[in-house]
Amino acid sequence: MIICEGEKTEPNYFEGLKKHLPVGSLVIADMTIKGTGKNTESLIEFSINYRKKSNQNFDRTWAVFDRDSFTEEQFNNSIIRAEANDINCAWSNEAFELWFLLHFQLIENGMSRKDYQSYLEREIKRVSGKDYKYKKNDIGMYALLSAHGDQKQAISRAKKLKAQFNDGKHANHNPCTLVHLLIEELFNPQKTVENVNNW
Repeated sequence: MIICEGEKTEPNYFEGLKKHLPVGSLVIADMTIKGTGKNTESLIEFSINYRKKSNQNFDRTWAVFDRDSFTEEQFNNSIIRAEANDINCAWSNEAFELWFLLHFQLIENGMSRKDYQSYLEREIKRVSGKDYKYKKNDIGMYALLSAHGDQKQAISRAKKLKAQFNDGKHANHNPCTLVHLLIEELFNPQKTVENVNNW
């Protein structure tokens, strides 16, 4: 189960990705993607309650959320609460668009979420040779990234960013995203099942 803070951007991305997951994966059959429009703390509470009330038995639960303009306390507490309730976090600091941008280049300096749009537009124009205007709720974003970006490089770059930080002050980890952990899990379902069975 993937529950997203955003109502459109993240769910649209994961819906596009779902079509490219390994055939026969349990994840395909069971994946629920829900956008909520809730803040980080209420997203975790919603995830806990949704999972409890659901008729479906989920092997894994993921919460996808951004640092955005939430306080350090809200952001860090959400991650702690999620981990205490066996909810995996694919958070981004400062915005989910960092994950998109890592498909094209490594970003090592923190930036405002407002800056991601112009960076994405520039990079997609550079690699596609066409003018591009980023739309936050674009249903074709996964396809666009697949056609012009490099997911393996995005994962490698995200790992490099994550390796810079080794404390629990997640709100200060900028730029950083853990979306790659969810992506790797989705594309390696057998490994995930084996890991779950060993826990």
